[in-house]
Amino acid sequence: MSEPIDQPAPQASAEPRKPLTPAAQRALAEAEERRRQAEAAAKEPAPVEINGRGGLDPVRYGDWESKGITSDF
Repeated sequence: MSEPIDQPAPQASAEPRKPLTPAAQRALAEAEERRRQAEAAAKEPAPVEINGRGGLDPVRYGDWESKGITSDF
């Protein structure tokens, strides 16, 4: 019989982790703050473009397309 899938796998190593340096703790805190800001920005609706081009995004393939002419950047 196989084990249930919803149980986590056992830890491969039981070594205790080294304590983080103050610089590492600061970097982790900054990264968490950036994640929070990115999530908050993603929840905000995008601004409505006035007099913009209609249709699909012209840079959807990494190229700029205008009037049938494509330029790579």
